[in-house]
Amino acid sequence: MQQHEEESIEVHESHHHIVPPRIYLTILLSLLVATGLTVWASYIDLGEWHITQGLTLFWNPVVALAIAATKMILVVLFFMHVKYSTKLTKLTVGAGLFTFVILVGMTLSDYFTRAWGRW
Repeated sequence: MQQHEEESIEVHESHHHIVPPRIYLTILLSLLVATGLTVWASYIDLGEWHITQGLTLFWNPVVALAIAATKMILVVLFFMHVKYSTKLTKLTVGAGLFTFVILVGMTLSDYFTRAWGRW
């Protein structure tokens, strides 16, 4: 009877992916390099792009946000173990990211369609 219970426990036990320490060290090194790159890029004037009259895109925040997004992806995938998780977990993370993008997009659409200087 005890052997049957042990077998059923083994069947229902979830399988965890073992991540080698070198992966964590590689990701940590990547995050440190990206942080240094962010600091280095903050001291350089990357210029601006005049899209239309009254609408200018400054490249420094764009580069800083791109590096931050890359670091966020590394943390979510490896340190939060989403890369090795179930499809349901990946779907949940994707739904959260999709909701965030929608909210930021709606905020920016309101910001860009304001009557500039006509108050």
